[in-house]
Amino acid sequence: MLATTPKKKQSKRQSSPRLYTLYVEMLEIKPVIWRRLYIDGRARLDVLHHVLQAAMGWSDAHLHQFEMNKKRYGVPDPDDSDLEWKLLDESQFRLNQLLDVGNVCVYIYDFGDSWKHRITVEAIEDIDDSNDGAGDAWVESGAHACPPEDTGGAGAYQEMLAILENEPYGHEANEAREWAGLDFDPERFDRQAANAAISRLLWNGWIKIGA
Repeated sequence: MLATTPKKKQSKRQSSPRLYTLYVEMLEIKPVIWRRLYIDGRARLDVLHHVLQAAMGWSDAHLHQFEMNKKRYGVPDPDDSDLEWKLLDESQFRLNQLLDVGNVCVYIYDFGDSWKHRITVEAIEDIDDSNDGAGDAWVESGAHACPPEDTGGAGAYQEMLAILENEPYGHEANEAREWAGLDFDPERFDRQAANAAISRLLWNGWIKIGA
């Protein structure tokens, strides 16, 4: 009979709900686009990815990865043979395994445009399964709209903002509005819409925290 290797048990700290406060800001863009999130630390990184997409306003149309502690986490490509930059499977790691109060990581979305988000753990609160926050995630606050998809990256988006501000009725400004959508307002952040998007993910079971 073949011997089996016992599964490694999770520590009580990792299996118990703990409410993380995350401050997320996009890099290289002024004024700063930011969100403050609350999320149960038992969330795996693939779940955090979906929460970030909803909170920021992205459409999850491109690849992504997390960078922390000199390691990269994402969705591994079985054909990728680059062992020097091995991409760890994000679905196998929980937030509370990797980050503590004061720790910082980077979330990169769309390798072409390279939208970089800096995530800082501002606080961690011990909670129990009967408290609000266990198995949950939501946006507490934020500022400014998410850039439109495929804008070209932080530099191109910064140029777009300058055109809309300095030459609002010019030809380039009109082209930018057509590209971004006529209702696009760079100053607007809709917290209710962001939380509704996260709630749908949780309610429909597309993401699960603590499972």
